[in-house]
Amino acid sequence: MGMDKSRQPSGAPMHARIWLSTTQDGTEAGTPDAGGSNPSAGSHQPLVLLVEDNHINQVVALEFLALMGVQARLARNGIEALSACADTAPDLVLMDIQMPGMDGLECARRLRAQQREGKLPSFPILALTAHALDADVAASLEAGMDEHLTKPLDFVALRTRLQRWLKLPEPN
Repeated sequence: MGMDKSRQPSGAPMHARIWLSTTQDGTEAGTPDAGGSNPSAGSHQPLVLLVEDNHINQVVALEFLALMGVQARLARNGIEALSACADTAPDLVLMDIQMPGMDGLECARRLRAQQREGKLPSFPILALTAHALDADVAASLEAGMDEHLTKPLDFVALRTRLQRWLKLPEPN
């Protein structure tokens, strides 16, 4: 899917939020505050780092994650992902494989090395890629990823896979 690179967003990380329910008086139920937290949820909202360079895939994945009730941060390549994890360790990383700057395999290797050195806590890394051959799956696992998911993204399949690793909020 070719896309005009000049139309892709740049700069600060993108965040997506969706509110699907209202209370009886018409106000939004569980509306996050400005910081993105949801005080009425009463429990930890998982943080997922999406590492993806394609704008369309970013929009779809961020929308899915928002619908699942998780916080999402965006990194556009492996270099941004390393920096984001150093700033705030996520509960899970969804990692594209083929990206400019630093690909997902190298980024996963570096994240795992930092975890072994005690610089980062342990968290699952799931490959998220269009590459579906057995050799691609093996390369992902060899680089330290916990699972290999293929694109195009399917909401139900993604939710099922994330539930293996995270306690997701109950749907409304």
